[in-house]
Amino acid sequence: MSLDKSFFTRNTNITAKVICDSISEQGVRLTTFEIEYPRIVMSEFNTTRAISKNSSSSRAIPVSKMLEHTKSINLKPIYFGSKKSGMQAGDELQGDALEKVKLLWEEALDYASYYSETLDRLGVAKEVCNRLVEPFQLVKVVCTATDWDNFFNLRLHPDSDPNICMLAYKMYTAMQESEPYLLKAGEWHLPFVNIGWNGKGEMCYADEDFNFVELEQAIKISAASCASVSYRTEGMTLEKADKIFDMLIKAEVVHSSPFEHLATPVKKHLCVFKDNDYVFADSEVDLDLSVNLTYNNRTWEEGITHMNKQGELCSGNLRGFIQYRHLLPYNTNWQFDFEKRMELFK
Repeated sequence: MSLDKSFFTRNTNITAKVICDSISEQGVRLTTFEIEYPRIVMSEFNTTRAISKNSSSSRAIPVSKMLEHTKSINLKPIYFGSKKSGMQAGDELQGDALEKVKLLWEEALDYASYYSETLDRLGVAKEVCNRLVEPFQLVKVVCTATDWDNFFNLRLHPDSDPNICMLAYKMYTAMQESEPYLLKAGEWHLPFVNIGWNGKGEMCYADEDFNFVELEQAIKISAASCASVSYRTEGMTLEKADKIFDMLIKAEVVHSSPFEHLATPVKKHLCVFKDNDYVFADSEVDLDLSVNLTYNNRTWEEGITHMNKQGELCSGNLRGFIQYRHLLPYNTNWQFDFEKRMELFK
């Protein structure tokens, strides 16, 4: 495969937009994207464990709407490489050969759409019908992380699948063009919520229509919006956010992943890891000497789950930030009861 810099100038349906970008007083950056890319490379994107993700689902979108969207975008692989041994494709097909395979791909979409629509008319659930056209779909994803370098290192590379290589390029350039806002402990990184500061220097939150809301309401709007990737086409009202929030945390099976995108910086702590040793932080910095002593986990704030090898406090997959997920009391099930669960299968 011979990708060069001109590859990144191609027209594509792949998009990446930074929707929330924060940096803590300790210099840790937390970035949330909304991205769209071909579903055929979703498995490659999902292997990156440092990234929190919520994706649009084929089970949630009506068949008619899915087919309308799939036909309108007429999605094709961004690069039709020639056959060769190994994982990577060879040089891109050219001329008549390229035009022929593009027509065959469109023909495959027509056949898949026909059978999907036929199954729908026969009363088959959308979670089955929509699977037939998944190779021709874009997937929309909200994704958040503090550590992106390994993802860019793996995917922004000539040997990676061209579709995810383009996605990584667009995400990297969007991140470079975005300027994160400074976030203090107690202030929140909330995707899909507008933020500002009042005359006292206190962070304020507002909905999509710039109506001011309390922090509790802002958290619900953000979590509900992250959870509604499949069908978030209209503004998120407080009433709708309350309903979705309750569905996420009050159901028999708690759905915690949307809360991973919401986070607040850990408080400054006394002991840090520097130059391969533990050292005391700058004495001029205002520190609470009873909180977040890295060598004593009993002083850690609620929501901190572990410390990495660099002596940085972490929460789930985030470094230097506390995920709202880890403030929920039952965010993970540690005592699965098989017998009780099987009672549901009557």
